[in-house]
Amino acid sequence: EVQLVESGGGLVQAGGSLRLSCIVSGLTFENYAVGWFRQAPGKEREGISCKSSGFDNTYYHNSVKGRFTVSSDNAKNTVWLEMNRVKPEDTAVYYCAAVSEYRGSCSEYGWNLNPTINYWGQGTQVTVSS
Repeated sequence: EVQLVESGGGLVQAGGSLRLSCIVSGLTFENYAVGWFRQAPGKEREGISCKSSGFDNTYYHNSVKGRFTVSSDNAKNTVWLEMNRVKPEDTAVYYCAAVSEYRGSCSEYGWNLNPTINYWGQGTQVTVSS
């Protein structure tokens, strides 16, 4: 059984930092692009960041570029999202996700505009107070 288990969400003040973690089990981690989506109230889910080991690339949504950093460790089957200089508009449920890698899976098109995600985590709430 494949499981993606997020942790690290919570309440943070604007300008602060938060680190999300996602432990993945039940699949061959290095064969998947892994990363993060978020869904704010009343908005569609958006793909904000991913990391591809096989194609050695990362993707960031423009709204988080320069503030968030995605990283992963194949030995630990874990992907992290370091969130810095957070803003109230970052408030959302954050989901860990994984897709069997293909060229372009970790890109704006593959991760945000036309995602074909194989597995999802249950989500973790991030709330940024102003």
